[in-house]
Amino acid sequence: MEISMKIPRALTIAGSDSGGGAGIQADLKTFAALGVHGMSALTAITAQNTREVTMVHDIPVEMVREQIRVVVEDIGVDAVKTGMLHTSEIIEAVASELKRIDAPLVVDPVMVAKSGARLLREDAVKSLIDELIPLATVLTPNAGEAEVLTGFKVRSLDDQKKAAQKISELGVKAVVVKGGHIPGERVADVLYLDGEFKIYESRRIESRNTHGTGCCFASAIAAELAKNTPIPEAVGIAKRFVEDAIRYGFPVGGGHGPINPVGRLIEDAERF
Repeated sequence: MEISMKIPRALTIAGSDSGGGAGIQADLKTFAALGVHGMSALTAITAQNTREVTMVHDIPVEMVREQIRVVVEDIGVDAVKTGMLHTSEIIEAVASELKRIDAPLVVDPVMVAKSGARLLREDAVKSLIDELIPLATVLTPNAGEAEVLTGFKVRSLDDQKKAAQKISELGVKAVVVKGGHIPGERVADVLYLDGEFKIYESRRIESRNTHGTGCCFASAIAAELAKNTPIPEAVGIAKRFVEDAIRYGFPVGGGHGPINPVGRLIEDAERF
């Protein structure tokens, strides 16, 4: 007899990181750690390690569409997260498929890798703003991405608030401007939702192993939205989840080592 149990389902539409630290590899680990069934639609294959991205191969647009279509048709989706969408064509195809899905959408506007490599072509920024961002439930730019989206520098908490408010005018329901790239002993992430700010503050964890933090954060929010967690709580859970993932990160490679989304899970399992 089959036991009927509804497991929340989350879909990541993003690139693959051959180094295992970011991209769909980080997303699927995050979904699993948060008790959500993870599915993926691959947009690009990257050749990368902890130091650099040496090659990007875009998946044909029809294949990107088809991956989304078949997953939705058979398995269904409770939340979607987008990551690396390298070209205008891919963004437009993904946006047109997402318009048919009635599920919360978390958009991580991935533009640059930890190593400095561009993961969104310059000419694709306009498509991101026009096509995808207006569909988003939650948008999670870091300071640099917020600068591209607003046209002004984001160097302080006040700048983060100003940026979050300005970005919300693009039609997105909630904006979280992350503070990890802003220097200081404490890290503040700013949520702007329904005309109000909520600030999530924590001590900065000194670590070289931060590759994949942005992917993990957006995926954790999506996982929580798949469970019907309200947005402010989902963001709080995601922030704590990323902190744990950094704490348990792996010192592999010569650059930014990967975070470890399942580190706390494993430690708890061993303890009990």
